[in-house]
Amino acid sequence: MSGLVKAGEAKTTPAGRMAIALLCGSMLAGVPVPLMAQESPDGEAEEVAAADAQPVDNTIRTITVAGAQRLEAQTILSYIRLRVGQEYTSAAADQALKDLGATELFSNFSIRNDAGNVVITVTENPVINRIVLEGNKRIKNDKILPEIKLTARQIFTRSKVRADVARIIELYKRQGRFAATVEPKMVQLPQNRVDIVFEINEGPKSKVRQINIIGNEKFSDGDLRSEMVTKQARWTRFFSSNTSYDPDRLAFDQQKLRQFYLTEGYADFRVVSAVAELTPDKRDFIITYVVEEGERYKFGDVSVESQLRDFDSESLTNSLSIKNGDWYNAKTVEDTVEQMTELAGNFGYAFADVQPRFSPNRENLTMDVNFIIREAPRVYVERVDVNGNTLTQDKVVRREFRLAEGDAFSSLSVSRSTARINSLGYFQENFEVNQVEGSAPDRIILEANVEEQPTGELQLSAGFSSLESFILAASIRQRNFRGRGQTVGASVNYSRYSRSAQLSFSEPYLFDRNISAGVDIYRRDFNSFNRFQRDRRDLYEQSTTGFSIRAGVPLTEYTSLIGSYTLNYDDVSLDPDTYFSDFDGDGIRTCEPIFAGRYLCEALGKRTSSILGLNLSYNSLDSRLRPTRGRNITFSTELAGLGGSVKYVRVRGKAAQYWPVLNGFVFSLSAEGGAINSLESSDVPGNDSVRLTDRFFLGEPQIRGFDIRGVGPRILRQPYTTDEDGNRVVVTDRDRVQDDALGGRAYYLGRAELEIPLGSGARELGLRPSIFVDAGALFAVKRPPLLDNPNGIQQRDANGNLLFLEIVTGTDGSTTVVPTTNPIAADGTTPNTPNVINGSAFREVFLGDSAMPRVSVGIGVNWNSPFGPFRIDFAKVLRKEPGDDTKQFTFNVGTQF
Repeated sequence: MSGLVKAGEAKTTPAGRMAIALLCGSMLAGVPVPLMAQESPDGEAEEVAAADAQPVDNTIRTITVAGAQRLEAQTILSYIRLRVGQEYTSAAADQALKDLGATELFSNFSIRNDAGNVVITVTENPVINRIVLEGNKRIKNDKILPEIKLTARQIFTRSKVRADVARIIELYKRQGRFAATVEPKMVQLPQNRVDIVFEINEGPKSKVRQINIIGNEKFSDGDLRSEMVTKQARWTRFFSSNTSYDPDRLAFDQQKLRQFYLTEGYADFRVVSAVAELTPDKRDFIITYVVEEGERYKFGDVSVESQLRDFDSESLTNSLSIKNGDWYNAKTVEDTVEQMTELAGNFGYAFADVQPRFSPNRENLTMDVNFIIREAPRVYVERVDVNGNTLTQDKVVRREFRLAEGDAFSSLSVSRSTARINSLGYFQENFEVNQVEGSAPDRIILEANVEEQPTGELQLSAGFSSLESFILAASIRQRNFRGRGQTVGASVNYSRYSRSAQLSFSEPYLFDRNISAGVDIYRRDFNSFNRFQRDRRDLYEQSTTGFSIRAGVPLTEYTSLIGSYTLNYDDVSLDPDTYFSDFDGDGIRTCEPIFAGRYLCEALGKRTSSILGLNLSYNSLDSRLRPTRGRNITFSTELAGLGGSVKYVRVRGKAAQYWPVLNGFVFSLSAEGGAINSLESSDVPGNDSVRLTDRFFLGEPQIRGFDIRGVGPRILRQPYTTDEDGNRVVVTDRDRVQDDALGGRAYYLGRAELEIPLGSGARELGLRPSIFVDAGALFAVKRPPLLDNPNGIQQRDANGNLLFLEIVTGTDGSTTVVPTTNPIAADGTTPNTPNVINGSAFREVFLGDSAMPRVSVGIGVNWNSPFGPFRIDFAKVLRKEPGDDTKQFTFNVGTQF
């Protein structure tokens, strides 16, 4: 008997036709011979035919495999149940075909039986050479390829391709692109290999065209849409990502609607249905909400039932902020639960359970609320665990805990511990101390599961000033040196008019005791300047070399006292060729105030400052780096005169308060001020007793919108010139006027700033914009005597006689100009020209010495950019005093490691 079972074809052979005839005869003889049509895995009809109707031996003698290229014959035979010695039947052959199809290793396969010799012929599926993505622009390869299950060197199967197509489409749906299509293509290569190409048509992003709300009567559609995260697509929301459809956001918006109605008193509100329908062109969605508002409720009887012995139910009820007759507000109830839980935690009940029980009265539309504080044991700290720190030593974290093993639990102490650890700046943002049940009901374990972040800072700053041009600065600092909490740093600053270098070291816990210490060594070179005739010109150079040591101790949990000692060596010098003169003709060149400006000649020389300082600080901020709540108050005083050549008393004060407001906004107010008073008198009558180099200066960066030293007292030297009619007139153009900032003995500065939260995408980028108002003033310098010399200042000789310029004619007819004390020329009639000091024809104007506030407003953005922290500010001055110098734009950039 010869039989054929083959996947992929159906035909009748001559032997088959003979088998049919014999079958008819066999039926008459009562001997059945089966003839069965089978279905292959691909759905094509298969035919098993008998060669003759005579009983034959159907035992399988051999099984061979044909067509295999990569797979071994034994491997293929292991997939099927046919074995040598078994009886060959059509059912067994059909099952073998199904088993081969289930492997998904073959594109075509068949089984043929030649008198017990079974031949299995296969065509293997090709091997994937590579996966190619085409047309994807919005989602890059590195996002799609990890989702695809097919990879190079795998066996190609159609089912896996279909599954990968579905995965890619699902990725685009998550991006809001529901019109995306993916067409897979197969490129045949030699050696039975293929390239799989996914041709992607991303399509437009599916926007929310319309949000319909049905059933709302108390609130308009606009009011309810404003509560939702999902927004309707409009041209005004071009940059918003909330206009795309997101199923998760749809569910979240239902919760937002419910929260809104519950805060407005509608306790029975519910969302009946929320349906998102895709438009026929698959470009937009139309979302329809069906709501039932219900009736509005007021609070009825509000009470507290305490099962804790330390809490009196009646006293707690009387202290509630919720009163009978107030409109029902679910948010108020949540806040009350949180306050009671925190209060119980402060008394050691870490696991206190506060449950509000609601009893609605639908007849009079009131909601009775009973807050039940369930009985709980007083809890003690069993253990404090610090996990996740690889660099930072355990003691650095543990010493910030306000609780130790065996202490009674206090949620207030846990909150304070969290704030102190956050203020270190070594770990992840929004770190919290976890509370875990201990070995007994009255035991608790405090866990600090930290994630260390970079604490090294490489800061590169750049700015531009209309006076100093480009300003560059570089610093390197490690705030957690060797994991001990120590801070070491070095910085270098350079601009056209200033240079400095500094080394610093701080130890917050000296000898593992609660004593802080630090030292700074520095060198600062500062070139003061003014502006004259549109040019910037150097005034004086001040070089300061010195060091400062400090030590501090805590007075309370939030208050600390820091003492310091500073020793400075100052050298103030001027360019003698520019600012020195020999007006009296005695051959000695001295500093000339006409050239150098007010108070500067007195400041020249070398001085030593020995300064003793004291600083009292109160700090309850939740974070040093990015505070959101709390306050910081600092008062400091400095006394110079315990040795050295400079004597003064200087006091300063600074305060800042932060509040979290609305939803994610942070509002802050800060103020500072200072004053200095000399303990010695000026050597020059009429001059201020506080030297120019010891005074306060105000401008960028303290008050935005003004240039460096752009605020406060100054003298403008306005030059005289001759007009077309020969009259002497004064020049008032600011670019042509010499501007000498004098500083002040007192100043104040205030700031209000609101940090604006952005969406999740912007937060991931680290963008933190803010709007601000700055106000301040610098004042209280002694008014100097002013000069007004329309014709300039005439030079004198060594004896004090006025000098003139006389034109002398030589024997050869040439003329020369020679100085002389004679006002009349040799001819006895021609007057000689006065010998005027160059640049001495000017008028001095004293401006800016006013305590009236200068005010600016603006917007700034902090950005944790890929190349480091970036800050940019735009400011507009609303109020200034005559003489102030303004500036609108500043920025700086840095990086971390």
